Amino acid sequence: MENSSSSIQALVSRIKERVTHLINGNNSNNYIGVQSFVSPSAYDTAWLAMVADPRQPGEPMFKACLDWVLDNQNPSGFWGETDWEGFPTIDSLPATLACMIALKTWNLGHQHIQKGMAFISAHAAIILKDYGNSFPRWFTIIFPGMIELAKKARMEVSFLHEIEQINGIFDERSKIIQREQIIDKYEHPPLLSYLEALPSWYCCFDEESIVSSLNEDGPVFQSPSAAAYAFIVTGHDRCMAYLQTLMQACKSGAIPPMYPVDEDFIKICTVDQLQRLGLSGYFNEEIKQFLEQVYRNYKNQQTAKQNIVPANLFRDSLAFRLLRMQGYHVSPWRFCWFLSDEIAVAHICNNFQKFSSVLYSIYRATDLMFQGEMELQDARLLSRALLEEYLTLGSTNDDILMWPNLRNMIEYELDTSWIARMDHLDHRKWIEESKAIPLYLGKASFYRWSEAWGLADMGFAREKTAYCYFACASSIPSSYNCDVRLIVAKSAILITVADDFFDTEGVLDELKYLTAAIRGWDDKGLTGHNKIIFNALDNFVRDTAMKYLAQQGNDITYNLQKLWYEVFDSWLKEATWSKTGHIPSMASYLEKEEKDGKKNSILLYPDAKIEESIANVENTLDQTKKKLLEHALMDGLDGMSKACKQLHLSTLKVFQMFFNSANHFDSNTAMLDAIKKAIYIPLEDQALKLPKPIALPPSSEGNNSMKNPSGRSFKVGYHSRKGFIARSRKAVSAQARGKLIMTMPRTNFCVL
Repeated sequence: MENSSSSIQALVSRIKERVTHLINGNNSNNYIGVQSFVSPSAYDTAWLAMVADPRQPGEPMFKACLDWVLDNQNPSGFWGETDWEGFPTIDSLPATLACMIALKTWNLGHQHIQKGMAFISAHAAIILKDYGNSFPRWFTIIFPGMIELAKKARMEVSFLHEIEQINGIFDERSKIIQREQIIDKYEHPPLLSYLEALPSWYCCFDEESIVSSLNEDGPVFQSPSAAAYAFIVTGHDRCMAYLQTLMQACKSGAIPPMYPVDEDFIKICTVDQLQRLGLSGYFNEEIKQFLEQVYRNYKNQQTAKQNIVPANLFRDSLAFRLLRMQGYHVSPWRFCWFLSDEIAVAHICNNFQKFSSVLYSIYRATDLMFQGEMELQDARLLSRALLEEYLTLGSTNDDILMWPNLRNMIEYELDTSWIARMDHLDHRKWIEESKAIPLYLGKASFYRWSEAWGLADMGFAREKTAYCYFACASSIPSSYNCDVRLIVAKSAILITVADDFFDTEGVLDELKYLTAAIRGWDDKGLTGHNKIIFNALDNFVRDTAMKYLAQQGNDITYNLQKLWYEVFDSWLKEATWSKTGHIPSMASYLEKEEKDGKKNSILLYPDAKIEESIANVENTLDQTKKKLLEHALMDGLDGMSKACKQLHLSTLKVFQMFFNSANHFDSNTAMLDAIKKAIYIPLEDQALKLPKPIALPPSSEGNNSMKNPSGRSFKVGYHSRKGFIARSRKAVSAQARGKLIMTMPRTNFCVL
């Protein structure tokens, strides 16, 4: 256990070193730190490798990029990222073509080109087949452009088995170009950011048009590949300045898919990933500093209402959720502005497939709805309706962001609301869907305290030991002392057994004797069930008080005894009402089930129909829940500590889990699957299985032979480059083309 703890801390320290660069935002080298969280784009790197030095036309201007292309071909022959199982994705096709064109430009890497050709010939049909005739917009624009450029470079690229699909992609590109403007209000990223891949017949392709599209910092939409092409065509000083600045930040030659990178986007995605993996407890201070920086910028930025930029909606809705969870006062209108724009709403509704990940993020943000926030209610209703429609379709085309299994995560989110789910199981779900292995997988020890004191063998009572331990282990954060979880779990077991005794088994005289014994804290004369309950309670109170005395120096035995007496006294009153037929007032009695002989709060509305009564109660509960959520998350509303408020929130989530849609607590089977996943069943080995390299005849080309730059085995349990994915400018699959592949950091957490 000690060695495991040391290895965890070592990994945590390595990650902390990486995130320090992001925290130190005023550092002139900050982008180098940002780069450690962004996967390079083989496609964009290849385009910079094609640029000739104007002072030496026969030499590459950015030799480091050309060297990166030579050094980073996958053993299977492709360039680009892999999917979660290590196989090349659709991104590998244009990336491989671009890298081969770059090598061909300088008459280098003949063996690399041969392997790339073999890869495309062998795998293009398999990769394209997965998409049928529905390809992402970015791919539909870029892939035909790279085929045309390869033919122009006299490279014999063969697509004999995919000719029908290829023709369909070319046709769809023509439709996109005819339909969209070069800078389109409703398409993001616009065609301009794909400048290098647009056909020669396109009307905005001449040098004058390209120059007119530049701003003071170079090409708009931060596209390295488009900037490289613009410089090749125009030689413009602004393009040169942009590319030189980019290379200063990327001296290794590995170019990101977007520059400059939205640092706040990286920060909030880093925080989101740490939280969803269940690792945030190791990085409390770093998360605090991240969100403080994001909040400052969040307050100062104006809401962008003029364009519907999906990436911005995703970023702002995620930032809202993370900031509100940490107690920051943020307005929902920061991302809900689109609700007041009929054209924006219509555009999202008509193109909901392209907004699926954004709608998913918006829906999650509305989990944190307070009283009176009708804009969040409207956003929740709209996003849920569109997500449900998305799930009915076979296509998963999303031009915004790629999650490991977006469809599965949407189904999971819509099935049960966040307030009724345990964080521990959310972490497990995210790990399983993203094929990630976390730093630490805790193992539960099951302490059968209830059996030792006879509570599990009462005969009449609900045996809910497993449910109680599960609820506490899954809801109370690991940063809390384990004593807290045991105290809460034991309290829950005692309450369940004693409540059942007062409700069903005990006669009124027995209940009075037990309550009197607890009032005086003396078991004299108690027998049977009364004695078992009292002895278990006495053991629990003494044990809890002893631990508190050791830690805090105060004896709270009397305080605990008094609290428990108040609980038993209230049960006695309820039992008296039930057994004597007394009907209490609304203020005295709210939640008892009709089948147990007690008047439910719904039936305490004598002048209303049953449906109206139910609606009244549901509305009261909903408003109370929102009020509690606000008090739990926001600072300054009460004098409670953050830790204490989080405990209240955890309690709310537990009760929502058990009673949100049905009485799962009383069911013997409803929670079993969740309990098994939380306590007993370990995560499966997520080792990646990479495709075997394509066998090629040996080559005599010496210095340009393929090599593995990392020097590591390719059999890894978790590669940091797959840590998590955040969307950038060019909508892609899980790869570098238009996505920021966020790392945590560039290390293998588990080498097999």
